[in-house]
Amino acid sequence: MENINADKKLIAGIGSALVDVLIHEDDKFLEETGAAKGGMTLVSNEFLERTLALATGEQTVVPGGSACNTIIGVGRLGGPARFVGKRGEDYLGELFESGLRNSSVEPLLMKSSLPTGRVLSIITSDAQRSMFTYLGASAESKPEEITADCFEGAAIVYIEGYLLFNKDLMLAALKAARQAGALIALDLASYTVVEQSKDYLERFVEEYVDILIANEDEARAFTGHNDETKALRALSRKSYIAALKIGKRGSYITRAGRTVQVAPQGTGAAVDTTGAGDLWAAGFLYGLVHGYPLETCGELASACGFEVCQVVGASISEEGWNRIKRVIEK
Repeated sequence: MENINADKKLIAGIGSALVDVLIHEDDKFLEETGAAKGGMTLVSNEFLERTLALATGEQTVVPGGSACNTIIGVGRLGGPARFVGKRGEDYLGELFESGLRNSSVEPLLMKSSLPTGRVLSIITSDAQRSMFTYLGASAESKPEEITADCFEGAAIVYIEGYLLFNKDLMLAALKAARQAGALIALDLASYTVVEQSKDYLERFVEEYVDILIANEDEARAFTGHNDETKALRALSRKSYIAALKIGKRGSYITRAGRTVQVAPQGTGAAVDTTGAGDLWAAGFLYGLVHGYPLETCGELASACGFEVCQVVGASISEEGWNRIKRVIEK
């Protein structure tokens, strides 16, 4: 892996263009609907509608999707940002695109006759979120639509792990990013994604990925190791930079054989963990392209991850962004 080009600061993300529907429910609701706690399940639009009809809590609707959350975070931090995806020609699609522009993100959105995709994020009292996803228009993204031009000028292309559900599209994104001369960052997204893509995930990582990001459950599913030290070592053997997130205990980051431990930021209890990993990645990648020391990249990532857990959904408050930017100013 070459060092990050100092003349490039753009971070481009590719993933599903989705709108998040957030509800608060109890564990009994998860059992009744068949949600995998802490995981993500692909469903039909009809299933999503039936499940929403059973919900008792108030619904919050916001632009979402894993890579989108990360790229919006980069834009809010003040970095050049671009999101590549496909939306429907409907109200939710317009809401999604305007949300990108309002966060200083360049939209590169193809359009489909299908509805814009949605994620039902069920938040339980322990702040865990369990997700049902209807991909909608984003499922119509075609490998031939993803070319090197999508990532022109990017220092890093960030690919959400959920793209692994579409093997051909994932491979097209990896090849296009490499052709564009960008480094490739992959977040493993969910242990359910890892388990269902094991046949080709390891090969994709070893051939293309420069920056690999995982939490404990994803790392366990990918490496087979319950021990954090062994899991981190296994991740680092597969990519130049590896990050292992360990929730409220912080994270570990390795680069070229050197490991740093990052302490958690903040002391408040989590309200909702939606977007925690996504915003962690935003801070981390922003730090990398700006040449910050690995410790500072981790601190910024941790600050972003903490602040998003203080709100419902993946949109950090203005006060939160101000606190994060003080980390940069230091």
